[in-house]
Amino acid sequence: MDEKQTIAALAALAQPTRLQTFRILAAHEPEGVAAGELARLVGVPQNTMSAHLSTLAQAGLVTAERQSRSILYRVDLEHFRATMLYLLQDCCGGNPALCAPLMAAITPCCPAKEPA
Repeated sequence: MDEKQTIAALAALAQPTRLQTFRILAAHEPEGVAAGELARLVGVPQNTMSAHLSTLAQAGLVTAERQSRSILYRVDLEHFRATMLYLLQDCCGGNPALCAPLMAAITPCCPAKEPA
């Protein structure tokens, strides 16, 4: 990850519809969501959603996979992780105690699933 890629990712998310779309896709990992369903969930026309998804894809934040007649979109979790790590790599001047509250806030977002 470099500065240019990070700026592209942040710029893509710096728009309400794209941010909402990204959050919906993140909530539907790993299944993904079809483009038409995303447009319905966000409340925008399909052609508008297509433009937003293109911007997110160009920034490396989402991937697309054709399934029959639909295109299924997913968050590119690896690219998103790399973006967040780039932002935090110099966090707190190397003092882990200062970063502890941030790490504690992030950890509960994805609790481990108990084995069935």
